[in-house]
Amino acid sequence: MKRRLVAAVVCMAVLLSLGAGLVSVLSRPAKGIKVPRGTGAVAIIPITGTIVSGRVNPGLFSSGTGSEEVIERLRRAAQDPAVKAVVLRLNSPGGTAAGAQEIAAEVDNLRQSGKKVVASMGDAAASGAYWIASRADKIVANPGTLTGSIGVIMQTQDLRGLYNKLGINTRTFKSGPYKDMGSPSRPVTPEEQDIFQGMVDDIYDQFLRAVSEGRKMELDRVRKLADGRVYTGRQAQKLGLVDELGNLGDAVRLAGRLAGLGPNPVTTELGPRGFWSEILSGTLFPKGFGSAFPDNKTAIWLICPPCLPPGSGDDTLRFPGS
Repeated sequence: MKRRLVAAVVCMAVLLSLGAGLVSVLSRPAKGIKVPRGTGAVAIIPITGTIVSGRVNPGLFSSGTGSEEVIERLRRAAQDPAVKAVVLRLNSPGGTAAGAQEIAAEVDNLRQSGKKVVASMGDAAASGAYWIASRADKIVANPGTLTGSIGVIMQTQDLRGLYNKLGINTRTFKSGPYKDMGSPSRPVTPEEQDIFQGMVDDIYDQFLRAVSEGRKMELDRVRKLADGRVYTGRQAQKLGLVDELGNLGDAVRLAGRLAGLGPNPVTTELGPRGFWSEILSGTLFPKGFGSAFPDNKTAIWLICPPCLPPGSGDDTLRFPGS
């Protein structure tokens, strides 16, 4: 019995090692895109799930997009002379403010390098995902895409009732009066509420100015649209938040025309590909195998709860703001 158990453990370790190696091979970026001389290609970069800064550790029970991964792909596109345009394939309810800002800044750098950028919206491209999309040359959305949700959210939890039932008492030792702001063991004071609201207002102002500059809209016009509500793709187009209605193919054709490649350009996807890499990134199982919110519990969020897929637990999750 013991021998069988040891053999099973060894076999499992070998399989996991082989799987990790296969993922590494399948996810390895290509050195360059081969296209006929005198032509070019449109690179497609996917941005899916909740957006956070840094990296998202791959695994069966994690999902979302880390800003560092997207930035690497954007830089590869900028440095590859064969890439003439990029399509950002967005399918995201948003994420952290910092994560969206980091990707948006790299989109600006890509455009400054002379590459055209088109944002293609899937099921949802809201809040932080819209921040990123607003920095593109053009935005293409499906009529039924959920987008907009221009706003900022920050929440705290009051768990005193639960703690009392469980007999949990908390003693806090802190270096300053605001060090434990947002603690679930005590109520938020009026002074702390003002501080939290000031942080939210500041990020909101940054969001408004990013959209105003990217979409070339008057700031007051953006402010009227940015009350946190969600728009369909068709509504967003009428309001000037989206340029055209269409799917990914339409976005690729538009990118090709903008880059002078014609309506049927060569395309390549810059991102991990293959069966194992899709499993580990959550692509094959976007609803059942990923957490709706990665573990960035101290972040300010640009997220759209109605845009989250069913079963993601969006009705119970909260964002501590301390």
